[in-house]
Amino acid sequence: MSQTAAASPPPAPIRGLQLVLLTLAVASATFMEVLDTTIVNVSVSHISGDLAVSPTQGTWAISSYGLAAAIAVPMTGWLAKRFGEVRMFTLSVLLFTVMSVLCGFAHNLPTLVFFRFMQGLVSGPMVPLSQTLLLANYPPQKKGLALALWAMTVIVAPIFGPMLGGWLTDNYSWPWIFYINVPVGLLAGFAAWSLLKGRETPTQKLPIDYIGLALLFLGVGSLQLMLDNGNDMDWFSSGFILTLAVIAAVALSVLVVWELTDPHPIVDLSLFKSRNFTIGVLALSLGVFCFFGSTVLFPLWLQTVMGYTATWSGLAVAPVGILAFFISPIIGKNIQRLDLRLVSSFAFMVFAATMFWFASFTLETAFDQIIIPRLLQGIGVACFFVPVNQIVLSGLPVSRLAAASGLANFFRTIAGSFATAIAVFTWDHRATFHHARLTEHVTSGDPATVDYVARLHQLGLPGDTAYAQIDKVIGQQAFQIATTEVFWGLGVIFVLLMAIVWLAKPPFGSVGGAGGH
Repeated sequence: MSQTAAASPPPAPIRGLQLVLLTLAVASATFMEVLDTTIVNVSVSHISGDLAVSPTQGTWAISSYGLAAAIAVPMTGWLAKRFGEVRMFTLSVLLFTVMSVLCGFAHNLPTLVFFRFMQGLVSGPMVPLSQTLLLANYPPQKKGLALALWAMTVIVAPIFGPMLGGWLTDNYSWPWIFYINVPVGLLAGFAAWSLLKGRETPTQKLPIDYIGLALLFLGVGSLQLMLDNGNDMDWFSSGFILTLAVIAAVALSVLVVWELTDPHPIVDLSLFKSRNFTIGVLALSLGVFCFFGSTVLFPLWLQTVMGYTATWSGLAVAPVGILAFFISPIIGKNIQRLDLRLVSSFAFMVFAATMFWFASFTLETAFDQIIIPRLLQGIGVACFFVPVNQIVLSGLPVSRLAAASGLANFFRTIAGSFATAIAVFTWDHRATFHHARLTEHVTSGDPATVDYVARLHQLGLPGDTAYAQIDKVIGQQAFQIATTEVFWGLGVIFVLLMAIVWLAKPPFGSVGGAGGH
């Protein structure tokens, strides 16, 4: 086994203008990658029309990216050890940029899906290594600030993705949602390599864990496909979804056993021996599950129930990033002085309060009333992502940060996928249930129904049209009740999360220290 610079001491932290440029480069690359996970969502109808396919087929441009990224992210630690963190990050950024161009050039759906898959595959190490490189090159007293700046890009990008994607698609054409990555990617890759090429991490010629790699592809791939297609195929009533679930369960179970016994695992599961890593990842995953579940449900409710346009629902969702943008650096700057369990518990309390606030909304709630809790939710975002990520990495040596960041980001990504699938499924099925219950009270002999139909007739609506209008009103009420129930459920989970973070053990200040737990 050969090793590069294994005995060399770590280079001194970067300071001054170079640190600013490094932060901008890494943050831009991170923002670009996270943005691309959501920017395509609002352009599916345009892509489908231009490529002459159905909207359902068009969503493969989304799911193919998520599938590949979910597979690649947990491999970050192994790739960083094999090729070096700086080299791997720069290569990931540049390949991502190339694949973005090829996505824009795609002239049919199979080509677009293939290049989106490749784009997701090469993007895997980008976000975890961006976090690792910032922490490795910031002065010790400013590592909390580095974590805060990284968290802001991960938080804000998914919020602005749909807004930017919609604007580009409406004013130019859908390929431009990919072309905008070109200047960002080239500048970020060039800047990162120029600043860090002399600070490469030690590398090892590790053997490839072919069995672990195959199990990872099979297990995570099946799981992501199941989550992406479950709602459309009515979940386990579909033989295809059931087969994917079985394959995922078996492959991931065998993967865990294999990786714990292999001397050079493709995914370093021994990280879970660290108490803080385990508790931090659990809190991060459940917190992201609830937060992104609400973020998916919020615009759906606005457009389906409240009749908002995509633009106005985007404006209602966006305020969550405002306070998070300003508060995150403050949390990061003072992270050494704070009890991160207390800050995280406060975040979960804010999230729970806003969920219960959302649950109190009615069909008459005005826009200005809707955005207030969404704005205040930004406080919870800042007090959640920065402290919990610090807990995840606390006490781990520099050599394990890439693997830890990759594994934590994998669980964050999967939690977001679960949140999307389960929130939409629960919302839709509860709405169907309430629609059936409400319809039981609408009969031809019911005085209230007779009176309502009569008033509709007076407005010029004939019999069939009048009953169609009644069904529309019932559907609207059913979805409103379902929305209330889902937000209440998410609020309850956030209340329970307030206790989980207290299982972590201080001190939390050591990130990239000399040793682990």
